[in-house]
Amino acid sequence: MQKSEYPDGPRRIGFLLMPKFSMMCLTSAIEPLRVANRFLERQAYSWHFFSVDGGPVAASNEMTILAEAGLDEISDFPVVGLVSSFEPFAAANARLYGWLRRMRRRGCHLGAFDTGAFLLAEAGLLNGRRVTLHWESLAAFREAYPDIEARDSLFEIDGPFFTCSGGTASLDLMLDLIAGHHSKELAVAVAEQFIHQEMRHQELRQRMPADRRVGTMSGTLVRIVETMEANIETPLCLDDLAAASGVTKRQLERLFTRHMGVPPQRYYLDMRLDRARQLLNQSDMPVFEVGLACGFTAAPYFTRAYRRRFGYPPSRENRP
Repeated sequence: MQKSEYPDGPRRIGFLLMPKFSMMCLTSAIEPLRVANRFLERQAYSWHFFSVDGGPVAASNEMTILAEAGLDEISDFPVVGLVSSFEPFAAANARLYGWLRRMRRRGCHLGAFDTGAFLLAEAGLLNGRRVTLHWESLAAFREAYPDIEARDSLFEIDGPFFTCSGGTASLDLMLDLIAGHHSKELAVAVAEQFIHQEMRHQELRQRMPADRRVGTMSGTLVRIVETMEANIETPLCLDDLAAASGVTKRQLERLFTRHMGVPPQRYYLDMRLDRARQLLNQSDMPVFEVGLACGFTAAPYFTRAYRRRFGYPPSRENRP
């Protein structure tokens, strides 16, 4: 989606909506275009909604968008972005992947919002490319496509491909494009209409800093949580966690009890189980491999721990 390759005049942008797509993501992408048109006093951008079969598509919030066309009716379009969410493969099939490959051969710039990168990757279009997607899905994507560079960034533009992590990052992507197409002044004016106080750089990390997520001013506790997050597949014992943070094991236990309300072992275990749930819901990895990827070397223990946390075994999760 190189800015210099856009022709003069209205820029047509298509959004291919997948079942249960993110409405937040979609509206954050189209609203900046609408406001840019208003300030420019002309239709600099137009947006169009497509679906795989041409029918209406329900978002994850159950609101429905009417599609203008299905895949069979679209043979040429300058820009198409796939918008998905929790279930990117819900309507995916060989027909969709073939259509994506044909559109790229015809010069279409292809993009993906939220988890849409899974579909471009499955179509074989992202090899050697730099991409991003929602942080909850990064681990599953990296496991499934280890040869694709998946970054924890807000958005990425790499040649004819653009990817966005979703949510309000769609707004940042569009502001960046508006600045490139027209001017930074216009992009700033558009941002201010949405009470968006800064144009975030694409390389900013998606998640809040650990101290804000954990809700503590304790630098030691924040470092311990960050160490846990970086060591999911090969969990560290409490002694190693304490040593890495410069505290004793006893001090570590007191920190978690005081600030988190649970022992560090429980906090770490829940973190790994949450990661396992993400992988189960967003990848086709076998259950045993998911357990290994989250530090569970014994399948029975993984199953018991999973059942205690979620009320059912990992085999009962909805799989792609």
